[in-house]
Amino acid sequence: MPGWDTQRAMFELEFVQSAQEGKDPHVLEQIRREAAATGYDPEAMDILWQKMLELPVRKDFPFNEPNDLDAIRAARVPGPRKVDLPYDDEQLFDRLYGAWLGRCAGCALGKPVEGFMQPYNGLSSKQRIKEYLVGISPSEYPIRDYIPQHSPAEEKTGKVGCYRSTREQIAFMESDDDIRYTVLGQKVFREVGHSFTTYDMMRLWINNLPYSMVCTAETQAYLNFVRRYQVHMQMWRTPSAELDRQIDWNWVATNENAFREWIGAQIRADHFGYAAPGTMELAAEFAWRDARMSHVKNGIYGSMFVAAMIAAAFVLDDPLQIVEAGLSEIPSTSRLFAEMRQVIDICHRYEYKSANFEPVLDEIYNLLGHYDPVHTNNNAGIVVAALLLGRHDLEKVISIAVMGGWDTDCNGATAGSIAGAMLGAKQLPEKWIKPLNDTLQSAIIDYHPIAISQCAKWSLEIAQKTKGLEVSA
Repeated sequence: MPGWDTQRAMFELEFVQSAQEGKDPHVLEQIRREAAATGYDPEAMDILWQKMLELPVRKDFPFNEPNDLDAIRAARVPGPRKVDLPYDDEQLFDRLYGAWLGRCAGCALGKPVEGFMQPYNGLSSKQRIKEYLVGISPSEYPIRDYIPQHSPAEEKTGKVGCYRSTREQIAFMESDDDIRYTVLGQKVFREVGHSFTTYDMMRLWINNLPYSMVCTAETQAYLNFVRRYQVHMQMWRTPSAELDRQIDWNWVATNENAFREWIGAQIRADHFGYAAPGTMELAAEFAWRDARMSHVKNGIYGSMFVAAMIAAAFVLDDPLQIVEAGLSEIPSTSRLFAEMRQVIDICHRYEYKSANFEPVLDEIYNLLGHYDPVHTNNNAGIVVAALLLGRHDLEKVISIAVMGGWDTDCNGATAGSIAGAMLGAKQLPEKWIKPLNDTLQSAIIDYHPIAISQCAKWSLEIAQKTKGLEVSA
């Protein structure tokens, strides 16, 4: 019972996902031949899909990628884990407000060109963005402002979308999955508290997100949960923690879900960092509780990585230290860790200079371009490059994140969130913040419309309650 695409299309995606996880390509090819021999019969594909899921990782696969929180922590390198905030609540509010504003600005910048993520007319994702802007004027590239609604190069590049986030129309942060998940990340703390479970997060989805608002991995997890659990459990009579233990979250995250390492959990991570400023280990744990209902392995790690970077951005002012703090909360034995180290090395070779962003992005495409444009790892690489090259300049950070292509609104939002937390609202350029008019329209109850500053005030209340909390044993 596929949700996001046809069963046949998703079955084919599973071969790619299983191979990337390290399963034997020869065995996978045999399964493909078996499916073809049945004429891709739906019942046969169900059986063969399960067979692929149950395949072990091959013995010569160089990575060890656990899903269990304790096993993830056991595979980490040393890290700061927690740093006390060196300022008062007034300054913390400014940082939180900066994080919300940075996320909104980066997301709005990337939304019009999100549809450029695939190659088109012989142009890569990032080339499409460049051609579109240069077609207007050479002065439009590198990006210096929100994306214009039209370009003379449209026939070659394709048209932009999300017109309410274009330069001519932007007047608020329009509803977007990158923002809705940040709102839901806040709501779980406001409604349940810091002890929220994975089940609490899923229940929040069902109560607040119409099925049409979720994509890829989230679509499949939502569908899986409702199919197996929603109609059978005494949901309102059983304590959340007990329900959480009864649910097979690995099944929810993997059944017919070839998107389980894509970017969805990574874009949901931000408020887990806002909720634990300076406490990277706890922020990563919050992210893990959320991510595991729809993702595995690097899909989970991307969320933990981002949440920890955001938490670190409240107490560290060196972008490289922020990235390193994030990496210290995921397994050093994972593909994400190894590939982000390679991205750091690329940026280092180009002296961390923003003027060198194009050759840096070229090398990232060569390194990570084999992943789907919506995968966690390649998009995380763009975010890391944007932070290391843009440094303390919000404009450069979100511009590089968007010019990198692939999932532009996600990357602009994540990079902007981290930069905003590092800089604070008072240091953000008015050019990027004023057009938002301190307004968010999220399409979520109680947050449509809402002042972005109000979201930051609630984040402050949540962060104040985090002080003294310990991570799970």
